[in-house]
Amino acid sequence: MKDEAKNESELSFGDALAQLEEILERIEAEETDIDELAGQLKRAAGLLDLCRVKIHKAETEVKQIVADLEKDDAPAPEEEGG
Repeated sequence: MKDEAKNESELSFGDALAQLEEILERIEAEETDIDELAGQLKRAAGLLDLCRVKIHKAETEVKQIVADLEKDDAPAPEEEGG
């Protein structure tokens, strides 16, 4: 893999997902030599962990943005008594 030497933390979600799909395709097509299988699975596990971390981070950021928007839309306390 060209980007395999690239530090996993530097990969974008899309790049990590593309590498996962490439590994899966090679395994399903039985193109992966048995001697390389463990290494490929280890690489896939690392990429999967990276994707999960990025998804969790994005989910947390989206929740915070939504909470901030809802807070901004809430009426000010002096407006409620109206």
